[in-house]
Amino acid sequence: MEIVVKGRNSEISQRFRDHVEEKLHRIEKYDQRQKILRVEVEVTHEKNPRQHEKAARVEMTLRSRGPAVRAEAASTDQHSALDAAIDKLESRLRKAVDRRRISHGQHKPTSLAEATAQVPSGLLNAPEPDGAPATHLVGSVEVQGDDCPLVVREKTHEGTPMTLEQALYEMELVGHDFFLFMEKDSMRPSVVYLRKGYDYGVIHLDVTE
Repeated sequence: MEIVVKGRNSEISQRFRDHVEEKLHRIEKYDQRQKILRVEVEVTHEKNPRQHEKAARVEMTLRSRGPAVRAEAASTDQHSALDAAIDKLESRLRKAVDRRRISHGQHKPTSLAEATAQVPSGLLNAPEPDGAPATHLVGSVEVQGDDCPLVVREKTHEGTPMTLEQALYEMELVGHDFFLFMEKDSMRPSVVYLRKGYDYGVIHLDVTE
């Protein structure tokens, strides 16, 4: 298992790198099932003194033969942030193992397609109100008005068509409340998202020229 530790706008000491490797021994027990290839750890330090409670942020990404598993945490220092991030990472790996056991057993979970609610198309195509403020570009995003700043962060991920069930599974692994994917059967861009409680919804996009 390769471990890569890097800092964003900060230097990472060899002592902390060794500490990360020691802590990550906790997830080696999942290696036989996950086939872990690489763990990327990125540490960010907040320079704003008002953000003392979140002075250090640790983001972890586990690369394996299966889907990526991500976790992040922020705390007053990088050591406690690391501990919290590893706790989340291990929890998601444990859920992934449990999910495989259920999927291959007799108690297979209900299909996500049966549990998702359709979103009316009118909500996706609502007209803009009259007298809307002028728009301008911030990065590659079109923004209305100048009242508040916008921080833009763009990411591009490789992906393969998948079922709704697989999309839900991968959303749980990265710890997000939504997941963008290409639906395998219809080949439509789709988003599965977490609703209140334990319900999920799905939005499909019909692409027309």
